Amino acid sequence: MCRFVLYHGSPLPISSLITEPAHSIIKQSVHADETDEPLNGDGFGVAWYAPEISPRPAAFRSVTPAWSNLNLLDLTRVTRSGCVLAHVRAATAGQPVIETNCHPFTHGRFTFMHNGDIARFRQIRRRILDDLSDQAFGAIRGSTDSEHLFGVFLDEVEGAELDKAPDRGEALARALERAVHRVVVLSEEMKTIVPPEPGVEDDHSWINVAVSDGIVSAAIRTTTSPLEPSSLYVHHGRRYVCEEGVCRMIEPEEGHGAVIISSERLSDDEGWMKVPRDSVVIVRENRTATIRPINR
Repeated sequence: MCRFVLYHGSPLPISSLITEPAHSIIKQSVHADETDEPLNGDGFGVAWYAPEISPRPAAFRSVTPAWSNLNLLDLTRVTRSGCVLAHVRAATAGQPVIETNCHPFTHGRFTFMHNGDIARFRQIRRRILDDLSDQAFGAIRGSTDSEHLFGVFLDEVEGAELDKAPDRGEALARALERAVHRVVVLSEEMKTIVPPEPGVEDDHSWINVAVSDGIVSAAIRTTTSPLEPSSLYVHHGRRYVCEEGVCRMIEPEEGHGAVIISSERLSDDEGWMKVPRDSVVIVRENRTATIRPINR
């Protein structure tokens, strides 16, 4: 199952997340520790924000394995950003390995990535598309369940009016919650109408998602299964540093925060906390993280 990492803090070389940590995202592409499928070689992507140039993120995606892409290594070594989202992909069975299916997905100022599967996606895809606005419909360029969920989010966040919201982080998180809820309801309704396809062993939705607009971010860890959701961790401190291959958070200090949300811990330093089941992580403008239960 895919792995991802989101960073929000002081600008740093992207390599501090991609290659330098002991268990960096590129190492998770070769051998993830907390998933049944340790190999994530069906493409990768990294998106980052440069607000002094544009509110829209830049993105680099490829269908090659992350561990062997020399362009990725060079790019991350010399590129700095204060908001980075990176993803390594293990494609769902039946989904093509093409660039448009590689995360993170971007549209306007938003970046979105997903680790998991939406149950009955092929059966509910038309209903998802029928409910989308023309703008959200046009944002979908690939065929994944993840990008369709992103389309639903784009409609939900449009009504949230983030620029006017008294709590921008909370408004972003609630839009993400509503999008997940809409898709899960469609999936669960379909289970009462159509039996599972032959050979389907897992008829549950697994939804670890992260989204950012470069100013605030949010992530959700949930599943419809009685089993534990896919792993997700959060780490926050005053500043994230990598020195001679050792990466760690410096102790928290008000007003100078840094937050990492990651499928797996990037390092062995203290402070990594597993996100509880059915929870949302909110990263606000002051780069602090709060965790609360999902609103149903």
